[in-house]
Amino acid sequence: MASYHLSVKTIKRSAGRSATAAAAYRVGERIECQREGRVHDYTRKQGIEEIFILTPKDAPDWATDRSRLWNEVEASETRRNSVTAREWELALPSEITAEDRSQITRDFAQELVSRYGVAVDVAIHAPHREGDQRNHHAHVLTSTRKLEADGFTAKTRVLDSAKTGGVEIEQMRGLWAELQNRALERAGEVERVDHRSLEAQREAALERGDELTAEELDRDPELKLGPAANSMERRAKVMAERQGREYKPVTERGAVVHAARQARAAFREMRERLDIARETYGAEREAGQGRVSAGLAALRAATAKDRDRNPEDFRERLARVVDRSRDQDDTPKPEGRNYARERLKEIMEKDAGRDGQSAVHKLDGHSEFDLGEDTGREARKPSVKERLKDVLNKPREKLEVEDERDQEKEQEVEKDRDIDRDPGLSH
Repeated sequence: MASYHLSVKTIKRSAGRSATAAAAYRVGERIECQREGRVHDYTRKQGIEEIFILTPKDAPDWATDRSRLWNEVEASETRRNSVTAREWELALPSEITAEDRSQITRDFAQELVSRYGVAVDVAIHAPHREGDQRNHHAHVLTSTRKLEADGFTAKTRVLDSAKTGGVEIEQMRGLWAELQNRALERAGEVERVDHRSLEAQREAALERGDELTAEELDRDPELKLGPAANSMERRAKVMAERQGREYKPVTERGAVVHAARQARAAFREMRERLDIARETYGAEREAGQGRVSAGLAALRAATAKDRDRNPEDFRERLARVVDRSRDQDDTPKPEGRNYARERLKEIMEKDAGRDGQSAVHKLDGHSEFDLGEDTGREARKPSVKERLKDVLNKPREKLEVEDERDQEKEQEVEKDRDIDRDPGLSH
């Protein structure tokens, strides 16, 4: 799934960093820093797919020479705590081609040149050989001064100011999202990225009445692993793959991130199934099928992906998603409570009316005619719609009966063990 990432960092002398070293490392070249008298040689660095420099129209010719460019950047700064360069780190969609990734990165870099008049040095990196193979990304290094015919001149204060810097960066974040989404659309991909915060996306979903999307967005931002934890988790994944076993996080941060990603994956799968069911039902109805036949076809289409998978696996994953806040809530909860079912009941009750009450009542194991006088309706023969709901609820009831039988068998085994065990030999 396409994901959004854009971060802006600064190269500061006060942190012991230099623009020459930063540029040499990102592009994998050898640059001699004249100010420090040091040579930064990263020619053995691998995974660099493409590098290029973009400058304003009236920039001097020497600006295309990378070594000269960044040495001039260092020479233009005289203070010990100067910010010599700014880095824009971009995540590139793995769903599009290498050519498209290169083009949208170039378009973004050109916008930086046009908007701020700076020099831009770009390096597109491939995924790390031992990491996630979807992690295509780019490092866009820019000067902090405008580059004109006479060289570097005024500072780009619009990005440095507390009043305007945040606004400018937010606009560039929006541009980067737009460039990615255009490329994804050209590639025929359904997924889109969004540069806004989770809260802003959730509010927008509620405004347009998309409660399911709002529910999915009602979560905390993903925890950042950091270099050390990320390296440890990467090695653990490689080791698990080599040994043919399931990957288990080895750090606390890794466990939190892994659990959050699994929950989001389960929620996305649930949404995908719902969309498939809706589309199938609509197509069958348009083809002249009755409601029952169309409903059964929709059910078969939604569950087709589970033919080779244990149904309990998805039920447990879905329960974790709809009850994601259970671990964060300190309120004691009784044992044996089915949180997934209660969440489904809440959703059904929102549908309002008799149909919603009937569906909830059936979910609890009662028949249509057990509703009684509280419903305000007399006992009658179930309609086609109600018979369809009975059909759709049968798999759930069957699973529950099997669960109860398994529990009874386990209890009988435990009783037999208690009888066979000699109390006098226990320690």
